[in-house]
Amino acid sequence: MVHPMKDILTVTLNPALDISTTTDRVIAGPKLRCDPIVVDPGGGGINVARVAAEMGAHARAFVALAGPSGMRLEATLSELGIPLVRMKAPDETRESFAVHDRETGAQYRFVLPGPQWSEEDVAESLQAIAASVPKGGIVVLSGSQPPGVSVHYATELCRVLLPQEAEVIVDTSGAALEYLAAGTDPAPAVLRMDSEEAEQLAGRPLVTRRESAEFAAELVARGAAKRVILARGADGSVMAGPDGLTQVSAAKVSVVSAVGAGDSFVGAFAYGLATGIGAPDALALGAAAASATVTTPGTQLCRHQMISELLPQCGASEID
Repeated sequence: MVHPMKDILTVTLNPALDISTTTDRVIAGPKLRCDPIVVDPGGGGINVARVAAEMGAHARAFVALAGPSGMRLEATLSELGIPLVRMKAPDETRESFAVHDRETGAQYRFVLPGPQWSEEDVAESLQAIAASVPKGGIVVLSGSQPPGVSVHYATELCRVLLPQEAEVIVDTSGAALEYLAAGTDPAPAVLRMDSEEAEQLAGRPLVTRRESAEFAAELVARGAAKRVILARGADGSVMAGPDGLTQVSAAKVSVVSAVGAGDSFVGAFAYGLATGIGAPDALALGAAAASATVTTPGTQLCRHQMISELLPQCGASEID
């Protein structure tokens, strides 16, 4: 049976205009002469939409934008062909700045906080998202939240989307992740985190895949989400949920840059759910996409062909 492709809407409340350059050596004091800048759209949900669209999904990006940097970011997204659902941010869209040190190979990343949101801004965003999601759609909340946005935001988003019967995927961190991990109602369909975040929540090392998967199952039992995914870097990912405990491997590749790997995972996973292939196979797609992205320099993301080539190394299996 062929499933109709579900709509994917990614949510980026705190996007950034990513500016990167290179200089010979980063040292304090003298003026550092830099190469011409490269400008990219930044923000977890934006990257997720780019990867999902690259794979053939009906993907749109909800973004809060304002000011000259917001206009520049919108223009870069337009060039990428990503359809936007645009909300006016309460103040100028932030920038982030990365400088590559040619001598040492190190990268220095400066990330600004973004504009302060009010309760009215939060309410407006929830209403705008709910109005943009078709019945049975997939919504991905990814990336950092702006100052002023409550740790309850993901739960509030799940609540306003109940009439649409949408599947909500959340990839967050910090206090927002801690809040979700304690169990919420309504809970998202999927909650994803990396091993470091999971170990902080667990208060113990998660050395093996089984340990990670069992902690993911603990979170599901608490009501953190219907499915919980723990990313283990080069050791792949594990998932707990209605399908039991599932594991996938990362493909054996040479790592160039890990930037965007997590977002690529989520974009490919969301695409898999949108096509109806089932969560375990979607997990394998996510692992292949993350593996493909780490082979690309800087802020570049994976291509569909790369994912297809690496997928045979990432097959899903049960954890006995």
